[in-house]
Order: sequence, then C-alpha cells, then structure tokens
Amino acid sequence: MEDDRISYHESVRRAYRRIKEDGMTNIWDRYEAQGLGSDPDKRCPFCMGGTRCDLCSNGPCRSDAEKDKRGVCGITADGMAMRMMALRNVMGASTYHYHTEQTVKTLRATARGETPFEIKEPGKLRDFAGRLGVDTSGSDADVSLRLCDFAEADFNRKADEPSLIVEALATQERKEAWHKLDIFPGGIYGEMMRVTSSCLTNVDGYYVSLALKAMRMGVAMAYQSQIVNEYCQDILFGIPRPHPMRVDLGVLDPDYVNVLPNGHEPFLGFAMVQLARLPEWQEKARAAGAKGMRVIANIETGQEMIQRWNMDDVFYGFTGNWITQEAVLATGCVDLFACDMNCSMPIDPAYAERYRFKLIPVSDLVAFEGVTDRLDYEPEEAERQAAQLLEMAVANYGERRSSVEPLAGLPSGDAVVGFSTESILEALGGSLDPLLDAIKSGAIRGIAGLVSCTTLRDSGQDAHSVAVARELIARDILILSMGCGNGGMQVAGLCLPEAARMAGPGLKGVCEQLGVPPVLSYGTCTDTGRIADLLAAVSGALGDVPIPDLPVVAAAPEYMEQKATIDAVFALALGLYTYVNPVPTVTGGPNLVKLLTEDCMDVTGGVLRVETDATEAAEGMLAHIEAKRKKLGL
Repeated sequence: MEDDRISYHESVRRAYRRIKEDGMTNIWDRYEAQGLGSDPDKRCPFCMGGTRCDLCSNGPCRSDAEKDKRGVCGITADGMAMRMMALRNVMGASTYHYHTEQTVKTLRATARGETPFEIKEPGKLRDFAGRLGVDTSGSDADVSLRLCDFAEADFNRKADEPSLIVEALATQERKEAWHKLDIFPGGIYGEMMRVTSSCLTNVDGYYVSLALKAMRMGVAMAYQSQIVNEYCQDILFGIPRPHPMRVDLGVLDPDYVNVLPNGHEPFLGFAMVQLARLPEWQEKARAAGAKGMRVIANIETGQEMIQRWNMDDVFYGFTGNWITQEAVLATGCVDLFACDMNCSMPIDPAYAERYRFKLIPVSDLVAFEGVTDRLDYEPEEAERQAAQLLEMAVANYGERRSSVEPLAGLPSGDAVVGFSTESILEALGGSLDPLLDAIKSGAIRGIAGLVSCTTLRDSGQDAHSVAVARELIARDILILSMGCGNGGMQVAGLCLPEAARMAGPGLKGVCEQLGVPPVLSYGTCTDTGRIADLLAAVSGALGDVPIPDLPVVAAAPEYMEQKATIDAVFALALGLYTYVNPVPTVTGGPNLVKLLTEDCMDVTGGVLRVETDATEAAEGMLAHIEAKRKKLGL
C-alpha cells in the first residue's frame, strides 16, 4: 500500500516497512487482499448494502429492493439490512455491558477491602449515588455497596419494567419522547434479549420496528452500561483532569522492561502501575539487565488509564489506537502484552513468536489459537495477578533483547489529556457559563462529540478523522474526542493548546484564554454516555432547551465495529445530527435509508448523515449547528 493508505502517522508507516521486510502478515495487506479486482475498498455489493443474510439454512439469501427480490422467508431488503444492524448492536451493547459488570464487581470488592484499589473520589461516589436516589449515609464502603446493588438490580429489570437509572439521569423532554415512542427501556439484559429474539428468522422483519427496538436498547446501554461504568471507574481511579501525556510509538524504549495492558478494561493495568512504581520491581528489572520497568498505555485500556493518572518514568506514555497494534508489537520493544476484553487481534500469536514477547489473555472473553497461558482477571486477585504479569515480563526481557533488533528512533509527541465534565467545569471556574457565553457570542459556533474508531476503509488509519477534525475546528466548532479516534487526535497533535493556531478566530481566542486545546481529549468510546450527561447539563443551564435543539453534533469519521454502531443508534435516539463514515452497510434498503437520513428527524429529532469528503462533512455539520443557533436566537 502507498503511505497515505497506511496511516496518518509516520511512526506507523515506518513500522509497516519493518513488518514488510520481516515478511509478516499485516492488517494493511490483509485489507488490500479483501478487495475485488484492483480496488481494495470494493466488496460484494449485497454485503456492502447490508442485503445478504445467512441466519437460516435456506440461505445465504440476497435481496434487491429495486426488483422486490426478497429472502426465502419473504424479508425485504430494508428488513434484512436493519436486522443485521440490530444484531451488530446487540454485540456492541453486550460488550459494553461486560465491561460495566467487571467495573461494578471491582467496586464491590474494593468496598469490602479485597482489592489493591481504593475509593479515590468519595465526592463523586456520593454525588452519583444521590442522583440515582441511593441512600448516601454511612461510610464510603456502605454507599459503594448500595450503589452496586442498585445498579445490578436495574440491569436485571425485565424489558417491561422501566429503568430507574434512565429515569434519574435523562432529561424530562427526552424521557417524554422515548415514552411516546415506546423506546423508554427496561434493564439492559432484557433489552438485549428482546432485540436478539426479534431478529430470529420469521419473528420481526419490519425495518421500522427493528430500528425502534435498537434505539431502545441503545438508550439502556448508554445510561446503564456506559454512564455507570465510567462514573464507577472515576470513583475507583479518579476523575479525569487535564495533564500532559507522552504519545506515539517513540514512548517504547527497548532497554526497559515494557509491559503493555491492552483492550478496554484498565483494572490490571492500574494494578501493574501501582506495583511497578515500587523500588523492588524496578530493581528486579535492573537485575535482568534492563534500565528499569515501564507500563505503557495502549488502545482503549490505555485511554482509560491516561485520562486519569499522570505520567512519570514508570507509567510512561501512550502508543496509539487499535490499527497501531501490529506496529507496536513489531517494534521489538514489548515484553508482555496483557489482553483484556476488546481490541486484541487474532494474529497476535504470530507476532509474539516473531518479536519474542509474552502474550497473555487476562479476560475470560479473550482466547488465541495456540496460546494456553492465561490469567483471567478477578478483582480479589488483582495484586497477585499483576505481580505474576510483571514477573513474566521481567523473565522475558533477556530473550527479547538478545534476539530481536528493535526499531529505533520512532517519533514521540505530547498531548493534553484528561478532560471530563467535572474538569471542564473546573477549567471554567465551576460553572458552564463561560462555555455557554462563548457559544452565545458565536466565538464557538457549536460542539462536536467525535466518537470514533479507526478504519482502513477509503483512507489510511486516522487520516479521515484528522481531516474532519481540522475542518471542524477551523469552523470554530469545539471537539470533545472519544474512542480510538481520540488516540488519533492525540498522536496527530490536535490535543495540544498549540493546535489552537489551526482553529478559527473565535475558537482560537477561547482556547488561548483558557489554555486548552481545540480538541479536548474526553475519553474512550465508553464515554458516549458521559457526553449525554454533559448535554443534559447544558440543556438545563440553558433553561431546559431540548437536546435536539442544541448546536451540537455527533461525528464518527472512521467508525469500525459493533460498539460504534450502537453508539450511533443511541445518538439518533438522543436527537443528535450524527455524521458517520464509511457509508454504513444499509444502502441496499432504500426505505431504511430514508428512515435514518430523513424521517428520523420527525421521530426522535436525530438524523444520520454520511459523507466521504472531509470538507463537505464539516460543512454539513456546521449548517446543522447554524440552523440550531438560529432556532435558539443566537
């Protein structure tokens, strides 16, 4: 592949050249090989349109709306495309909620004094519990246990039992809209079962019904899974607050024992940092011939960690997002890759063999062909498990260092990370008024929540996301960045105050006044719920302006996997203009396309927009924001 189709980042392009020289299979070549003819982006037209189904033995079926060609069961192209989308959404919701269950389990064990962690944010604990109507009397441990009990009871409500978490956290206007549409959810487990059961052959083939069920599950997921997860992680590990962080592949030094927690769950990552900061562990690394030991943040587990904890010479920096993975492993600098519940690739064992690192699954969800060593996370065993992982890394150092030539001189940079609702309020002096005043005056035209993955579809890794972000800030649109796309923003230098020079004059002035970047590093894809809570606060501060009337948009310039699709469906239920790229696999259903891109505006207030050109995408988002400003009289 040409450089511009590999990655926006020079570090990854250099690692790719090394991978090619070493004769290793890699994501870029595998992507290219999937294309039809000489076009790496061309695929089966039925699959690209979402109109291919193999759920029953009468298939695989293909449908064609223009010819009224239906599946054997009679399902239309619209129904087929939405059914497959709904099933992807179930996978996304269940994976988000798995993380949440692990977080609640960890908080409960911590409250009982059974983990190496502590309640770092008792104020957040009591504030969140109080918002949910949980009794806040007694010790922090007492409140934590009640909060866990309340959350788990709500997760397990039947689909026809309204969620108390959604009732407590959503705005009144949204709740009324969702009740009217019958998409106010029950418990997340009941909603996932309801959608999955509806997708069975010959149950629900109506695209509108399936879309509404998916939205209902999305609402449950955002409030029960995402908000509960992130706020409980705040309680355990700290509220994100702005601080500098080293980023890019240059944070990997081959002369150190380098331990990389990878995935989406930060529990063992934090436990390893706590141990690695002790002199005895640094001495063990030096005794093995290394300069010391470092824990390097990686992908979304890394985002969870860097948002909350400051860097030092042990917790040293952040590499990048998921497409960076093979490049990271091919640097020859990794001693241990600890894989939790998401974003570890099936090809990793081949890289472990070639580049001599220990590959250890640390979640019961994760398995690799040929890898038998594993250490599934249990909160009560976290310190012992972290120690075992560090021991493996130290033992690996000598072999890795003597047998693998490292890729030296890779670039590194800096980013400011750790923005959250609380830290944004702190930066504004404890009130949203300065931000609202900047929006009212027009210095900031609006806000974009960039909730994105990273993909190779149509462009190189992060290239389209960076282009869209540059176009948005140039139009005085402030970005809150989440997900793997956030890693792309950080490594590209957009999460530095100096990036304000790329912004329009209004946003540039606000950034310079506050000393903040034009792209605020707001977390992971799991923080989609957090931004919904922030929008609720903005709505309230403006006098209960309906969320669909706010000058805000959601943007996923490079969505990739199933968690992203349910984030987008939730954004539509929340009433947001939602820009996505690449073009989703629904285009074979014309009525479904019309529902998502036109009719939805009259249903929830949200609308889906697709656009492959970065400038046109930004212009579309700006036009929506300007229309909302006009409606509000701004």
